[in-house]
Amino acid sequence: MKRVWIVLAAVVLAGTVLAQKPRVVIPTGSTGGVFFFYGQAIAKLLTESGVADATAQQTGGSYDNLLLLRDRTDPASNTYYCALATTDSALVTYTGQEPRFTQKKADMQRIMFYMYPSLIHIVTTEQSGIKVLQDLRGKRVSTGQPGSSTENLALLVLQGAGVKPESFAKRERLPAAESAKALSEGTIDAYFWVGGVPTASVVEVGQSLARTGKRIRLIPVTKDSTTAQLLLKRFPGIVSTGTVPASVYGTAANVPALYTGNVFLCPASMPDDLAAAIVKTVFSNLNTLVTATAAARDTTLKNTADLYAAKTLIPFHPGALKYLREAGAIK
Repeated sequence: MKRVWIVLAAVVLAGTVLAQKPRVVIPTGSTGGVFFFYGQAIAKLLTESGVADATAQQTGGSYDNLLLLRDRTDPASNTYYCALATTDSALVTYTGQEPRFTQKKADMQRIMFYMYPSLIHIVTTEQSGIKVLQDLRGKRVSTGQPGSSTENLALLVLQGAGVKPESFAKRERLPAAESAKALSEGTIDAYFWVGGVPTASVVEVGQSLARTGKRIRLIPVTKDSTTAQLLLKRFPGIVSTGTVPASVYGTAANVPALYTGNVFLCPASMPDDLAAAIVKTVFSNLNTLVTATAAARDTTLKNTADLYAAKTLIPFHPGALKYLREAGAIK
């Protein structure tokens, strides 16, 4: 009889384990950046819809997120890390061009959907005297968190402009909110930030500066500049040129600038049905997502379908493709 109870208990336990919802962890980014709010909103949607027990995790951004996806996903315990990442960081990690991925490529990552474009912000004030990238020499500049997509792109932008970080009076490596605070307090003269438009912390620093009679300035990068040409060649079809309307951050005029994309990625080991359910939940609740962060207005079926049609080296997850076909976004 005792043996029967042991067998029954084992069966019940096994059934309980099988019935457990998958755990989805969404690494996001620094506070004050769009990734932070976007990831929080996705986690809430997945939990409230019953698709998964989802949580968001604050991180240093794209590269941290991709490392977590690669190293912390554990299908045996039904745990999956899904990364918010810039398209350029996803590409160089997938191909192994990024040093942290040369020995162990991130070939397990799969695109779920396109999120929104990110501006390569180069933020200063009109009172700083910084009008072009070359004016950063001799100034106090934050290039973003160590190893982040912001820092990597900042260094490429500076390389294209012929400006070495060693030429700065002081180099800081601060996340978005801390950089904005430092600019507002006058402890730095400019900072780089790669994030959606508008980024809350950039809006806030503009408002803070305005209260003291100052005005925010974005350093322009024109499409025919050596900087733009370097990044466009390095990331074809991923980095693009565009304009930031003056109304976005209260600048004196529209500003020519560079943009990169952002994608939501999950591991290849994620079951197709779960991947399809995640994508369906997101696209069925876009109004809620846009309410959480305005940048999500570009999270659309069309933009995701366009990214798929662009045939990037990074493959889409089969579960995501299943939903996109059912929704009529792709054939």
